[in-house]
Amino acid sequence: MRRAVFAAGVLALFCMAPTAGDVGGCGAEITEMNAEQFVLDRKDLDCARCGECGIASGRCTRACDPAKAPDTTIPETCRPVSHDARVCLRALEAASCGTFATYVADEAPALPSECEFCKHVPDDPLPPFAVDAGAP
Repeated sequence: MRRAVFAAGVLALFCMAPTAGDVGGCGAEITEMNAEQFVLDRKDLDCARCGECGIASGRCTRACDPAKAPDTTIPETCRPVSHDARVCLRALEAASCGTFATYVADEAPALPSECEFCKHVPDDPLPPFAVDAGAP
């Protein structure tokens, strides 16, 4: 009896996984990120997290000043999708105060990998987004 319960527990553990749509895959509509909205959302988030963590860097001061333009820029040749923006903002929200301080540092600020939208700028325009995310 104990073996059956153990086997059922192990099987349940291996079967627990998000459904395909929960991870942004199959069936999700892919839309281009609104860069203007993203940089404003990032500025608001930076201000909130700086206050929460007691960080007083120059970026924090600018983020909390409504008269200042956002520090974040997205190159015109970069076209991330809206899902990328949500993932980036969630990573910034979830970061510990110590880690977040590295993101708003005055010298050589770090960037979470979730926010590295444009490591490679494509030569061609975006594909029509008829991409099959299933296994080959």
